[in-house]
Amino acid sequence: MNSLIGFSYVLVVIAWLFQLALAAEVSYDKRALKINGERKIVISGSIHYPRSTPEMWPDLIRKAKEGGLDAIETYVFWNAHEPRRKEYHFEDNLDLVRFIKDVQSAGLYAIVRLGPYVCAEWNYGGLPVWLHQTPGMQIRTDNQLFKDEMQTFVTLIINMFKKDKLFAPQGGNIILAQIENEYGDVEHYYGDAGRSYVQWCAKLAGSLEIGVPWVMCKQKDAPSPTLETHNGFYGESYQPSNSTTPKMWTENWTGWFVAWGTPIEHRPVEDLAYSVARFFQSGGTLQNYYMYHGGTNFGRTAGGPYMITSYDYDAPLDEYGNPNQPKWGHLQDLHLAIKAMEKTLLYGKTKTYYLNETLVTTYYGAGMQPGCFLTNANSSHHTTVTFQGKQYVLPPWSTSILPGCKKEAYNTAKVSTQASIMVKCPTTKEDASLSWSWRPERIRENLKRDGVFTKHELIEQKLVTGDASDYLWYMTSVDLSKEGQMKLRVNTAGHGLHAFFNEKHIGSHYAPFDGEHNVNYSFVFEQNVVAKPGRNSIALLSISVGLKNYGPAFDLNPEGIVGGPVELIRANDILDLSSNPWSYKIGIDGEERRFYLHTSDDPHGWQPSGFPTMRPFTWYKTKFSTPLGKDPVVLDTIGMGKGEAWVNGKSIGRFWPKYLATTDGCKPCDYRGGFSPGNCQTGCGQPSQRWYHVPRSFLKAGETNTLVLFEEIGGDPSRVSFQTVTTGVACGNVHEGKTLTLSCQGERSISSIQFASFGDPHGTCKAFRKGSCEAKKALSIVQQACVGKSSCSIDVSEAILGETNCSVFVKRLAVQAACS
Repeated sequence: MNSLIGFSYVLVVIAWLFQLALAAEVSYDKRALKINGERKIVISGSIHYPRSTPEMWPDLIRKAKEGGLDAIETYVFWNAHEPRRKEYHFEDNLDLVRFIKDVQSAGLYAIVRLGPYVCAEWNYGGLPVWLHQTPGMQIRTDNQLFKDEMQTFVTLIINMFKKDKLFAPQGGNIILAQIENEYGDVEHYYGDAGRSYVQWCAKLAGSLEIGVPWVMCKQKDAPSPTLETHNGFYGESYQPSNSTTPKMWTENWTGWFVAWGTPIEHRPVEDLAYSVARFFQSGGTLQNYYMYHGGTNFGRTAGGPYMITSYDYDAPLDEYGNPNQPKWGHLQDLHLAIKAMEKTLLYGKTKTYYLNETLVTTYYGAGMQPGCFLTNANSSHHTTVTFQGKQYVLPPWSTSILPGCKKEAYNTAKVSTQASIMVKCPTTKEDASLSWSWRPERIRENLKRDGVFTKHELIEQKLVTGDASDYLWYMTSVDLSKEGQMKLRVNTAGHGLHAFFNEKHIGSHYAPFDGEHNVNYSFVFEQNVVAKPGRNSIALLSISVGLKNYGPAFDLNPEGIVGGPVELIRANDILDLSSNPWSYKIGIDGEERRFYLHTSDDPHGWQPSGFPTMRPFTWYKTKFSTPLGKDPVVLDTIGMGKGEAWVNGKSIGRFWPKYLATTDGCKPCDYRGGFSPGNCQTGCGQPSQRWYHVPRSFLKAGETNTLVLFEEIGGDPSRVSFQTVTTGVACGNVHEGKTLTLSCQGERSISSIQFASFGDPHGTCKAFRKGSCEAKKALSIVQQACVGKSSCSIDVSEAILGETNCSVFVKRLAVQAACS
């Protein structure tokens, strides 16, 4: 026994020594973050662990590393980990420690943004709603109740990291941490209490002794020991207020969020790459893409209100984890060019000047290879510049990077990476027609039951529900002396309302959305009703579609029929029912009875045939087989109205395909000039979202799976289907002297070359056309090199593709390939 104890002790000592050998000191100076005293350029990307699955994490992290990232950044989501006070969850896709360890296993650093307010278009900004239910609580200000709860949670997370030795000085990979989040945007609202709260946050951070720097983003007065960082679409003009701290960019927005009723947002990669190049040209040294993989708002985690379930964000890795080409590959090339100049950028001197319209920045130093940036900030015209005896053509709104200052290695507007057009493919024929059973939501039975409690007032919705459901019943009755027509008028701050009078559904209404964060959703519902002598019942089902996540005092934004008034109107007589005894019931019957669980087979409840369509308040269920292969799986909800979907008991999110995007705003994208949301959109007049990611880890290999849908407003499940996502078309448009690489990015191969022209071709992917000149054999050469292969590469030159007799300065090869 003694020898066993001794052996165990030796193993512990060896493990401790190994961890000690990996330990790294993290510090900073005015130029950069420093690892073991050496300045580092850090290129990071956001991947939020709850927006994917543990089975996806290693592949996402691997692709991030292949894309040239040094670090992975994530928020920590308080309301996911502690949905009820002192009830903690760190299992499945909430296993934060496992996620950080996966990042470490891949050889990448980690940046953790504890907040614990995160915004992130996440429900309630990541704060648990039980804070709102706590008497005397004031959120994100100098309130002792809030500070005590925040300190408890932040300390819990920090101690978890310390226990597993995840901070860099312990041998881990966490090199940076954040306290609070974008508080500078709202600090003025809280006045002196806000300023003292910021000081308290910094003091809390310093007291936790994690051994790595703390940051506060968008916080000009970030108190010591925290460092100020920048968020936004561009970062070249940003300078930290404290001249002794480095220039760091915690959020470079790769796209934008999407709400119900809005088109899909895109940010052209040429503009994104330009913003990154300009940041490093202007002295930046740490940059994080928000998002690098956006993922999915599973369950009811989408915030807003009205945020859709997908959080794709037009990120370099799409919602399903596929490279979003050309964004992923073009940024990969950019990172290689930046890293080729790393030492000079960090330790060299700088000289900046103009050559006509071209901004030139040179980094140089004794014993170091110089590095140069050439920028054409004009948003409409090319410019030609002669630099160190060589001529360069700079497209509008672009930066060229020249490691060594003698040859262009990269230009932000010259995209050599393929563009991939992803398509949805039907699964097996057996699953083409799903067989449905159904059951009604028991509305009338619910209306006859007493609520959980009764109050003589109309209470705010989330104060009652604690966000346990999207639904809250407000129920009352009124005695009337005579029958006749009346009008029911309801003033509500809810996102939607279903009204019932004497147990009959009389109408529904949803708040309109105008795309802004700070909208107070409120509307007036009016409907004629026929009253009877004696007791008349009124039941109002109030609906929320994601809780507000941004703005000063966003937590106080009213939800539901708070205060009303609720009125019955006959001619000029108004009967105000707001002080009536109102009975409250949280949620709907199917939620309470958990119809969404695939084990909830009640032969007396589910009806196996004759399922109705366009029927509101209906549950549907079907069985399906797991699609073959490894391609991502999606559920097409077209035909449905509004509700929620579960696969094998796991919620894949809210659906609302009947809510169509506006018909205007979609036009050909132009990367030139400053980007802002709304200037590059697709999907006008279409559902804001119809396809829903079903992670393969949710499915049972070789077994039957269960899909359950709750339909709130009426839909047709016969149109619902499962599909897989794969590359349908791969395109390249590459300048002479570069290499064109095409890949089907999965299990498919290139089946045909639909277009190939070397010379001066015009157009874009799926709209290529020949120019004034081309090499005659280019098509056959590309066909021979690519058809039948999963990927192929071609050096773009006349030696390979043939003479063109083109007079253009730089020739290009444009190719469109079909994958099957």
